[in-house]
Amino acid sequence: MRNPQISRRTFSVLGLAAAMSVSLVVSGCGGPATAQGGSGAPEVTELRYEGSANSVSLPELAEDLGYLGNVKLNWVGNTISGPASIQSAATGATDFGGAFSGAVVKLIEAGAPVTAVINYYGEDEKTFNGFYGKDDSPIRSPRDLIGKKVGVNTLGAHSDAVLNSYLKRNGLSQEEIKQVQLVVVPPNDTEEAIRRGQVDVGVLGGVLQDNAVAKGGLRSLFSDFELFGTFAGGQYVLRKDFIQQNPETAKIFTTGVAKAIEWERTTPREDVIARFTSIIEKRQRNESTATLKYWKSVGVPAKGAITDQDFSRWSDWLKDTGIVTGDITPSKYYTNEYNGLLKASS
Repeated sequence: MRNPQISRRTFSVLGLAAAMSVSLVVSGCGGPATAQGGSGAPEVTELRYEGSANSVSLPELAEDLGYLGNVKLNWVGNTISGPASIQSAATGATDFGGAFSGAVVKLIEAGAPVTAVINYYGEDEKTFNGFYGKDDSPIRSPRDLIGKKVGVNTLGAHSDAVLNSYLKRNGLSQEEIKQVQLVVVPPNDTEEAIRRGQVDVGVLGGVLQDNAVAKGGLRSLFSDFELFGTFAGGQYVLRKDFIQQNPETAKIFTTGVAKAIEWERTTPREDVIARFTSIIEKRQRNESTATLKYWKSVGVPAKGAITDQDFSRWSDWLKDTGIVTGDITPSKYYTNEYNGLLKASS
């Protein structure tokens, strides 16, 4: 399972800079990390991370399938957001984090010494984010959203960027777009917020979307797949000093996630769901497996390979919102060097 639609908070650039200055003296894995120069063995064998309730992330699946070898994951809690997840990685509170591409750009442009190493979520014809209202809602077109409330998982992330792109493509000016009120609603509460009329439209994705649609009474206005087609939405990042000190661990992690992507892509759906169910039950975090039956696809294209387009797709939104002031240089945000599946197929 992926974790792009969890609620995400915006982060303070000044606070981040202060946190990073402290974190530079903190080891990437909570202990000494010394490079061992291409031996093939991991330099460190524990990766701290934040999870997501009732779902299985690609690293968790990779570990369960044995793709991480001797590297073990140390769950330190559940993240509240994508930006918060990658900020935790940037400050050394965790060893990796994942978020929407635009949030990755924002973090790096703020000075964070992190690098995206693999795509971890994406949209396709089976797995996508939809913007839903009630069946009897008068909202039928982009302009109908002016003055209305739209429930999103966080500000400044995936749903925000998609909505801005949708409205701009349909002729709304930035002044008109600003009149569409974004309301932060936790994903698990979005369906009910729509049904109760707390928001006029809400973003639903993954199993939460399928569960809500199955109950009836909701209608889709548009989806990000309809807007962009199949695309990668976000990346896992590692700190640059962590990569430098632990290149083999970085390779094991990244390649293991790539293998998990391909396993989800090629394994029968019922077997994927059974594996997810087993993982959640074994970790005993008082979670529910009820929505796993709605899982459809991994959504991540091309073995997790990152491309320039994964970032340039959001260039207009990044400029419109002031995150960047000029054209971006996508290659400065990522590397595919540690994805062993890509090297094996090249």
